[in-house]
Amino acid sequence: MSLRRSARTKAANSPALVETATTPRTIVTGKQEPKKRAKQTAGKTNGLKKVKLNAEAEESKQSLGKDYKTPPLPTTPLRRKKATKVQPPITPTPSLVKIIAPYSSGDIDDQSPPPLDRPVEPHRTNATLVTPGGTQRTAYPVSLNDASPSKTGLPRPTATTGNLLERALEHLRSADARMIPLIENHHCHIFSPEGLAEEIDPFRSLASGIMAQQVSGAAAKSIKNKFIGLFHEGQPEDQSVMFPTPAQVAATDITRLRLAGLSQRKAEYIQGLAQKFVSGELSTEMLLKATDEEVMEKLIAVRGLGRWSVEMFACFGLKRTDVFSTGDLGVQRGMAAFMGRDIKKMKAKGGGKWKYMTEKEMESIAEAFRPYRSLFMYYMWRVEDTDVQALEGN
Repeated sequence: MSLRRSARTKAANSPALVETATTPRTIVTGKQEPKKRAKQTAGKTNGLKKVKLNAEAEESKQSLGKDYKTPPLPTTPLRRKKATKVQPPITPTPSLVKIIAPYSSGDIDDQSPPPLDRPVEPHRTNATLVTPGGTQRTAYPVSLNDASPSKTGLPRPTATTGNLLERALEHLRSADARMIPLIENHHCHIFSPEGLAEEIDPFRSLASGIMAQQVSGAAAKSIKNKFIGLFHEGQPEDQSVMFPTPAQVAATDITRLRLAGLSQRKAEYIQGLAQKFVSGELSTEMLLKATDEEVMEKLIAVRGLGRWSVEMFACFGLKRTDVFSTGDLGVQRGMAAFMGRDIKKMKAKGGGKWKYMTEKEMESIAEAFRPYRSLFMYYMWRVEDTDVQALEGN
């Protein structure tokens, strides 16, 4: 009897015990456990977990053997700090130290000074020529007061580099009103102040013209670069490297000159040209001050320089304003179109060298444009859209 009663009493008390053990304190008491104590409890739990994990890792390490090395814990790489850019030291140029004022045309990228306004004359060389020694020469002194015939031995200059182009264009417009639209649509850089300010090395220009004969533009450029490289071994084949002087070329064996890709004949022509500059038969002084006829006569006498090559050099190189080439097919075709002829019909019909216009006709028409026939010729190329830059390229 006492056993049954004891069992019943024990059974009645059991649910309360279970509920007390499993029910959270907040439910029993109705109060929330403080946060600080909750953190401490969580910390103890995490600590027990870490101890257990470390024990398991140690046991695993022992099972793998003595050679096992614990891999390093992953770390977040630090961000690289951007290096501070150090500016290069300032170059003390004359304009920077205020010895001279820097020039500006108003364009932010324009750092070049304005072209020098100097005296020029149609029947003389208007370009600045560079001697083999690197000296710059012009036909007339910079000062107009020093350009008198008694001092220069030349005719008195009739224009300056600043107004030559406008004077020439005015003459062309007055000679034939049909020139007006051509002039308006095509700027003639060759005889502009900027074009006249360009420096020309006569030997380089003439030698380059010989190299370019009967080959493509790309081939001519390659030959020129290799030719320059013969005299600057170990340096890049680049036109920015100084072109050899006449004395250097004259003293070089033909076999070596041919290594640039020149034919035997072209190598002989270029060496012969160099020898004429060395002997003084050709000179910067002569090219500057001789008449148009004298320049043509002297240069055509050089082997490898035909009449057309010399005419192109006189126009684009020396910047002489009264050059006219009747032997240029582009000029002949342009003049025929300018005079209103049907170019397509004439081309199909044939007729040899003078199929578009006879030499006599060309000279007769061009006569009205003296002493600026170089500019008239330039615009006749433009009538038929001839690539004038290809002619200037040498």
